[in-house]
Amino acid sequence: MPKKFLIIRFSSIGDIIQCMTTIDGILNHYPDAEIHWIARKDMSSFLAMDQRIHKVWGFDRKKGFKGLLAQAKQLKAERFDYVYDAHSNIRSIVLKSVLVPRWKRWFGIGPKFTMRSKDRIKRILLFKFGIDRFPMPFKGMLSFRKPLEKWGITDYSKVNTNWYFPADLKDKMNDNVFSKIKGDASKLVTLVPSAAWQMKRWPVSHWQKLVSILPEYNFMILAGPDDVFCKEIEAEAAHRILNLSGKTNLLESCYLVQKSNLVISGDTGFLHAADKFNVKALSLMGPTAFGFTTGNHIKTLEVDMKCRPCTKDGSGKCKMSIYQQCMIDITPEWVAREVKMVMNS
Repeated sequence: MPKKFLIIRFSSIGDIIQCMTTIDGILNHYPDAEIHWIARKDMSSFLAMDQRIHKVWGFDRKKGFKGLLAQAKQLKAERFDYVYDAHSNIRSIVLKSVLVPRWKRWFGIGPKFTMRSKDRIKRILLFKFGIDRFPMPFKGMLSFRKPLEKWGITDYSKVNTNWYFPADLKDKMNDNVFSKIKGDASKLVTLVPSAAWQMKRWPVSHWQKLVSILPEYNFMILAGPDDVFCKEIEAEAAHRILNLSGKTNLLESCYLVQKSNLVISGDTGFLHAADKFNVKALSLMGPTAFGFTTGNHIKTLEVDMKCRPCTKDGSGKCKMSIYQQCMIDITPEWVAREVKMVMNS
């Protein structure tokens, strides 16, 4: 009988994408494994990219605690052999208490269980006292793999390259995006100027300057519907910029990242998508601690400052007299030089 695995990771985009690397390890160790995944319903769509996942369980937050318990009972009926809590939050603890009760773990019965620790004490030491006990740079993909070593899963030599996108999605992107690219497609650079938190965003003025000093290139912007500042970037050279902010969903945006020549992004989910898809990217890293990529095809641009990192995700306040100095000092001229080197290589 094939082994059945459940991966618990509800959000966010970047963390789910980084966690998806565990599927490679599981299938390298157990080629016939049946893998299930539970994610937040609004985050679950792009897990369909990897058709090696047998079933994606979408959790609807609107159903609350009762809905979570009902779903836990459904999952229990699946009789999983292995349960990996890759989230370690209140919801995953509820699932764990139903699927793998503590008393069963004590006696070694029921599903085998492992969990990705959030290392809260280490985080307090780092962000409150500047005492670093993490391996730096901290690479999320590797941290999601580590708990599986408990089950002897260590081989990640064979990775998925056959990403699935529905035919109607590809047709939509051909009609609504690629046919509207402004300029030579081989000179197209994908920009991801937004992020969940303001402090880890590269300044809008830097994006504008980058566009202006690269007149031979054209650009595509990926962002959400609330990222109205993207219009300011677009206005810098509207004839060379295709602004897709708010016009694509998560799965469509992942497809566009996969088709990109080069992605420029801060610490975002789409940066990690480029890492996963083996797409070249420039990573603009500032205040955050845990957003570093793994692949050699990604180049990280950062400045050495004693206050870095100061936050896990970009929330909080900048302590410097110059707000976001760690991002400001990654100059447009520097990024432009890197763009030319990558695109001409």
